[in-house]
Amino acid sequence: MSGRSVTLPRWVDIAAIPLTNVLLAFLVAGLIVLAIGENPLEATRIMISGALGSGEGIGYTLYYTTNYIFTGLAVAFAFHAGLFNIGGEGQAYIGGLGVTLVLLAFDHSLPFAVLLPLAVLAAMLFGALWVLIPAYLQAYRGSHIVITTIMFNFLASALMVYLVVNVLTPVGATEPATRDFTAESAIPFVHEILGRFGIAMDSTPLNLSILLALIACLFVWLYLWHTPWGYELRAFGHSEKAAIYAGVKTRRIILITLCISGALAGLVGVNEIMGVQHRLILNFTAGYGFAGIAVALMGRNHPVGIVLASLLFGVLSQGGAELSFENPAITRDMTVVIQGLVILFSGALVHLTRPWFERLFAFILSRRNALPQEA
Repeated sequence: MSGRSVTLPRWVDIAAIPLTNVLLAFLVAGLIVLAIGENPLEATRIMISGALGSGEGIGYTLYYTTNYIFTGLAVAFAFHAGLFNIGGEGQAYIGGLGVTLVLLAFDHSLPFAVLLPLAVLAAMLFGALWVLIPAYLQAYRGSHIVITTIMFNFLASALMVYLVVNVLTPVGATEPATRDFTAESAIPFVHEILGRFGIAMDSTPLNLSILLALIACLFVWLYLWHTPWGYELRAFGHSEKAAIYAGVKTRRIILITLCISGALAGLVGVNEIMGVQHRLILNFTAGYGFAGIAVALMGRNHPVGIVLASLLFGVLSQGGAELSFENPAITRDMTVVIQGLVILFSGALVHLTRPWFERLFAFILSRRNALPQEA
C-alpha cells in the first residue's frame, strides 16, 4: 500500500505534524547552540524556567501571548478567504493611534467603563480603515494583497513617526511620545487584580487585555464556523469560481474579510497603549504583526491552535530574554534564530514530516490487513 494513498486522521494534521515540526526546529536550534560551545539542554532549562518557572515569567509570557493572539487571528481570518494579509504590523500600529486619540481626548472626562469600549472600537476601526485601501485595490483593481499590505506597513511607520514627533509630542518634551494618560484610564494589571484577593504575584505587564484576546478567539470561531457569512467566506477561500457560481458577492467578501482582519490586528493597540505603555511611543508593535503570520500557520488557522502557538511564541520571547540574561554567550539574537527556525519548519517546511506519518500509517494499515490472512 502506498503511503500517498493513506488519509491521515485529523488529529495528525492538527496536532502531531505541527508538534513534530516544532521539535525539529528545536533540535536544529540545539545543534546551533552546541556549535557555539554551549549546552543545549541547559539552555532549554533556562528558557522554560524563565518563561514558566515563576509568577513574573508567566506574567510576561502571557503578556506576549496576548499580542500574538491578536495578530495570529488577523492573519488566520483573512487566510480562510484565501487572502494573505501580512500588513498586521501596520494595522496594529494604526490601531494604537486610534486608542491614543480616544484617550488624549477623553481620559480626563470619561470614566473607565466608557473609555474602554470606545478605545476598543477605535482600535478596531483604525485597523480596519488602514487595510480598507489594500482591500479595495484587491477587490476592484486586482492588486495583490501581499504587495499592498507590505507597502502599507511602511506607510504606517512613516505616518506614526510624523504624527508622534511633530503633532502628538508635548511642547518641550525631549522624548518622542505623547503625554501620559491618567491612571484611571489604564486597563488593570492582573497582579493588581489578584492582589485585591490576597494572591501575591510579581509585577508584570500582563493585564486584562488577555480576556479581550480570548473573546476575539471566540468571535472568530463563531463567525467562521457558525454563521452564513463565515460559510461564504470559507467557500470563497476554497474555490472562488464555485463561490461566484453559488451567488457569493466576492468583492464584498474581500472587503469585509480584510476589514475584520485589520480590526483584529488593531486590538494590539489596546493591550500595548491602554494596558501597558499608558502613552503612545514609537515602534510599540515590536514585530508582533509579522510574527502573527507564523502563529497562524503553526496554529492551522484555528483559534485553539492560534492560542497554543501564541503561547509557544510567548515562551520563546520571555524565555529567550531570560536566557540571554543568564548566559551572555547566547545573545538575544539566538532567540530570534530559534523563532526563525520555528517559522521555517511550521511554514515553509510545513509538509516536511507528512510523508513520514503517511508511511507510518500505511505500515500500520498493512499490518492490520495482513492479520486475518495469516489466521
